[in-house]
Amino acid sequence: MSKLVLLGLKISVYTRIARLVLEEKNIDYELTEVDIFDDGGPPDDYLCKNPFGHIPSLLHGDYCLYETTAISKYLDGISSHPPLQPKGLKQRARMNQIVSVLDSYAYKLMVWNVFVERIIVPKEGGIPDEAVIAKALEPISTVLNELSAWLDDREFLVGNSITIADLHAFPMILYFSKAPEGAKMIAAFQNIQQWLFRMIERPSAVNTRSKHDC
Repeated sequence: MSKLVLLGLKISVYTRIARLVLEEKNIDYELTEVDIFDDGGPPDDYLCKNPFGHIPSLLHGDYCLYETTAISKYLDGISSHPPLQPKGLKQRARMNQIVSVLDSYAYKLMVWNVFVERIIVPKEGGIPDEAVIAKALEPISTVLNELSAWLDDREFLVGNSITIADLHAFPMILYFSKAPEGAKMIAAFQNIQQWLFRMIERPSAVNTRSKHDC
């Protein structure tokens, strides 16, 4: 199998999701960092691969793939062990639902509206927008309620083994937990908090840490 190259940034939530999948599948890969947040925007040679300028993108020989969920499922398909998608129809549908909920209702609010505002903006000399943070918390609470119900008393979000749903959720919830507001809200959901602690200790999480994990 040709060596895979992942184009993205270590600090990026979506790049980390793809890296977590690669690590869980024990697939050899190379990470090439692409700074889409540079003042000049995404490099032209990257836009040739992904015209939308988002990260990550995956190169597998002459095959190029972008969109994180597509990448995750592709990686799960090229290596059979361990499987990261449930076999059961209802469980696979639940996995896809969780990923969609996270993308639609969690990512921007947890990462940009809370983590970036509360943690990154002050580090860069700015002042957090308290209104943006406050407005994000109620819809985030809805997401956490749903995740807690789906998780119930199990170790993972879907079924009895780790799936793409867990790997998709982990980087978002981890960043959110770095903010005091996030830590307080997660502490109210004991099963999510315990899930997060377990995820942090997985080798895939250790091997994909970035400076924002500290």
